[in-house]
Amino acid sequence: MILEGLVSFLDDLLDIRSFKDTSSNGLQVEGRKEVERVGLAVDACMEAFKRAKELDLDLLIVHHGLIWGELRSVRGLFYKRLKFLFENGISLYVAHLPLDAHPEIGNNVQLLKELGAEFEANFAEYEGKKIGAIGRIQIKMDALEREVEEKLKTRIRSLRFGRDSIARISVVSGSGAFAIEEASELSDCLVTGEYRHEAYHAAKELGFNVIFAGHYATERAGLKALEEKVKGLGLETFFIELPDPNFPDY
Repeated sequence: MILEGLVSFLDDLLDIRSFKDTSSNGLQVEGRKEVERVGLAVDACMEAFKRAKELDLDLLIVHHGLIWGELRSVRGLFYKRLKFLFENGISLYVAHLPLDAHPEIGNNVQLLKELGAEFEANFAEYEGKKIGAIGRIQIKMDALEREVEEKLKTRIRSLRFGRDSIARISVVSGSGAFAIEEASELSDCLVTGEYRHEAYHAAKELGFNVIFAGHYATERAGLKALEEKVKGLGLETFFIELPDPNFPDY
């Protein structure tokens, strides 16, 4: 498949152009013109790039790319990563907020699905888009914590200041603690990624439950769903797992 055609497909599927984002979404690095083998990974890092080379990939799709904000220089770590991609002809495609917010294959909608919740609405506006998702579910807090750990293959940290019976859960993948107050008005528990210090007092004062499941663990689901879309084009796909093994992914 021609790279330009695949990029056009991804841009349209993810509605890339409608998002304002600190990440430069879309094709960040142009490599080989023909694409047959595609990899997906959460992070654009040298380990992912080396795996891509070993697998002879033509394109790597990631959630966290190389370019954030205004590009001021090409040096240091950024230079080394970019040089490696150029030397090996590997293209890099990035979907940050577009993959969080997507109504079908987005991280948050897919997380609700994994946890057995029925999608109801979007919430948590960020850069002009509602990126979070709320779903209906009937479950006890203990059981929900177990479900999150088992389904996301992670270790959680919980703030339990709310009710034990959960009828609605809200999900904001990655760094979603900013949505705690809004989530408390719409649901019984927020499931997000990174633990933030200020979240403790906010949850306590609101009488609300929050489950922190790790940034990496909450941002795989959308990529896995996107992988199926790419596979449907007749391309060979590979999911590159690179969690940090040194500590619980908070």
